[in-house]
Amino acid sequence: MAELTVRHLGVVDYLPTLEAMRRLTDERDAQTPDEIWLLQHPRVFTQGQAGKPEHLLMPGDIPVVQVDRGGQVTYHGPGQLVAYLMLDLRRLGLGVRELVTAMEQSLVDVLATYGVAAAPKADAPGVYVDGDKIASLGLRVRRGCSFHGLALNVDMDMSPFGRINPCGYVGLKMVQLKDVLAEPPAFDEVAQRLEQALRQRLGYA
Repeated sequence: MAELTVRHLGVVDYLPTLEAMRRLTDERDAQTPDEIWLLQHPRVFTQGQAGKPEHLLMPGDIPVVQVDRGGQVTYHGPGQLVAYLMLDLRRLGLGVRELVTAMEQSLVDVLATYGVAAAPKADAPGVYVDGDKIASLGLRVRRGCSFHGLALNVDMDMSPFGRINPCGYVGLKMVQLKDVLAEPPAFDEVAQRLEQALRQRLGYA
């Protein structure tokens, strides 16, 4: 079985993290262990390759970064759990669709541990609770290896989502784990549960 290194990085700036992901992907070889990074970002909008400028309604004082992942515009900020997956898909025997499914099911698994029923949507990647989006996905695959990943809204200021059409959907309501629980979850605990769920769904457990 391939090795997996998981790093809990705390709050880290977006651009240096993006550069580090790209560097790892460009420099890795068949022996390089896979990595998952669990972290938070300061406030930033990221615009994916398919991103249309009209979905950025009024970014204001929040920076906008053009990135090389799939998908449209999204928001990252403190209190949102981000997981970046640098995996050798050929070595794992996974296709992109299978990786997306494993990521979505990992999120469903984590939410289930809190008693929250969630589900993916076939036509709109991500995970939803009662039709509202609680987690977003965006990937890039280069040389058979993935980078970028997923973002789960845990306990954050949700107002910046009102400055965009999240993921390119007008009027899409975004929710967070705090809103659907009786008391706010412990962030580090959510991160640990997501790590375990990803390990199991990807076959590292």
